[in-house]
Amino acid sequence: MDPMEYIVPNRKRLPYGMMNFAVIRREDYYYVDKTRFIPMIEQADRFFFFIRPRRFGKSLTLNVLQHYYDVRTRDKFNDLFGDLYIGKHPTANRNSYLVLYLNFSGITGELNDYRKGLDAHCSITFMNFCKIYADLLPPETLEELRQVNGAVEQLDYLYQACERAGQKMYLFIDEYDHFTNAILSDAESLHRYTDETHGEGYLRAFFNKVKAGTYSSIERCFITGVSPVTMDDLTSGFNIGTNYSLTPQFNQMMGFTEEEVREMLTYYSTNSPFHHTVDELIEIMKPWYDNYCFAQDCYGETTMYNSNMVLYFVKNYIDNGKAPREMIEDNIRIDYEKLRMLIRKDKEFAHDASVIQTLVSQGYITGELKKGFPAVNITNPDN
Repeated sequence: MDPMEYIVPNRKRLPYGMMNFAVIRREDYYYVDKTRFIPMIEQADRFFFFIRPRRFGKSLTLNVLQHYYDVRTRDKFNDLFGDLYIGKHPTANRNSYLVLYLNFSGITGELNDYRKGLDAHCSITFMNFCKIYADLLPPETLEELRQVNGAVEQLDYLYQACERAGQKMYLFIDEYDHFTNAILSDAESLHRYTDETHGEGYLRAFFNKVKAGTYSSIERCFITGVSPVTMDDLTSGFNIGTNYSLTPQFNQMMGFTEEEVREMLTYYSTNSPFHHTVDELIEIMKPWYDNYCFAQDCYGETTMYNSNMVLYFVKNYIDNGKAPREMIEDNIRIDYEKLRMLIRKDKEFAHDASVIQTLVSQGYITGELKKGFPAVNITNPDN
């Protein structure tokens, strides 16, 4: 059969692996509308912490919020949000912030020298911030920022410049726990981790500076990561953040509900060669991608599908007419190192309480969902 037959001119493309909301909307990709959560985030505390596993749509969520709040995207509001929930029910705060977005996962450098990496990433980001908002900041801002050394002092300078100009800042930090995750997958580094997150560590100093900024022009923060480990260590210095990771009202903010997956499959079944019913496909996907539940109160009601895995599956199915041979995509496998470390820890500290042995022998395990814990307690089986 001619593969050209399968190129359907008006079929929405799948945003597999995409994190840029503007491109998804501009080029008519399939988008699962999560914007109903925006007013709920506004009603929540101003300093919002949210933990989810990898590939769950955290970066895209941040990108949606950036486009919604940025003063520079005001004239694109209808194109981006017009037919979405928030386009029909906008809030008073839309497009009213200078947006500062830091992505710690992009920071390079050896573990023992990540200060250099943090400084470099922040310096580039801060300078870019000064350039794009030049007409809203005092004229000398960029020049003066260049005279200041290091991420901590530069952040200090920047939020004060915004304050002088009467501007409000919205700070986004993606993968705030990137350093600690890297350190935790290397068993030797635990003490170095402790040095950085306790006492006078640089990372802690940075978060203390963020805290200071919240008394000034940093009006809102949205911070995400994958592990509740650092939280405890860093946030005693940053005790203004509220952790919403386990709250029922935000359980469905990232990831797809079964209803959303069915809707997507139904849409593609009308314009692509499907050899299964939607029910049959759900049955194939469910054991692999479903059953995430992050709020105890939602248990037994709505479980979530990993959004990235669903897109991976549907894309493969449309391209090849069958389920992918590898149900787990390669990108997820990079976390195996960290799992190995935890397995070693499990063995080392288990004695009679090995989590893995229990899993093997009875097929399931129960534990308590923990909001956060210091790294040194990682050896507690419940954590």
